[in-house]
Amino acid sequence: MSSTLERHVVPLGGHLLGEGPAVVISDRVSLREPGAVLPAAVTLAEPASADDLPAIAARARGVIVGGAWTRDIPLVRAVAGLGLPVVVERRRSATLEEWLGVADYCAAESGAPVILCEHADLGLLREARAVSGRPALADVSADPGLSAAAVAAGADGLIVAPAGRDQAEEAVTLVGALLRPEAPATLAECREAIDRVDAALATLLERRAALAGRVQRLKPVGGFAGRDPARERALVARMAERAPVLGEAGLAPVMNAVIEAGLRLAEENATG
Repeated sequence: MSSTLERHVVPLGGHLLGEGPAVVISDRVSLREPGAVLPAAVTLAEPASADDLPAIAARARGVIVGGAWTRDIPLVRAVAGLGLPVVVERRRSATLEEWLGVADYCAAESGAPVILCEHADLGLLREARAVSGRPALADVSADPGLSAAAVAAGADGLIVAPAGRDQAEEAVTLVGALLRPEAPATLAECREAIDRVDAALATLLERRAALAGRVQRLKPVGGFAGRDPARERALVARMAERAPVLGEAGLAPVMNAVIEAGLRLAEENATG
């Protein structure tokens, strides 16, 4: 098992896995599936045999060591030698040590950059990522509804069928903006990161407005006349504990605008 805690960053398909936002991969091809055909360009491909490797080397951006054949050492060795990033899937019954052992073998065999991949156990994915320092993908093809949980668990990317891509992208945007640290290096990357935070902020503001509307229906005195300045000050103070850079002075006008927007919306709904 790898003992270093240094974070590995692996380029794959124009993205960097291991830092920045999680990525969504919806073009994974396994040539072990009946009737599967390797397209002219694909992000990830899994061979059925060594005969598939020349075509994968020419057309794919990464190659998969499938969980079902991690004990096929000659094929694992050949895959690792392609010069592509190698995605090592965990065999269903494999322990953490066995899984990371295959990953370390691939890296040692050819120096190939290695990415981990897990299908079912998000807790194990989190542990493997922390222990090995390697980036990890969560394959949520069978259930794209797990996308948000996978991002929250620390997945650096999601493998999903094309039909589930929108759901996966939403999870990467909203959950990633809240939980995944980013240090963008360019103006374009900064703007993309801000766009993700703004998307999460808009979603939370919409939810807050809906809850505030319910409050107005339950209060004895609603609307602007029913504002509670003491509660609003306490709210800002609690938020400042989570946002110390902004502090109460920075948050107070923001929250005043949010509260007033919610009150106006509630009044419009009541009269509409």
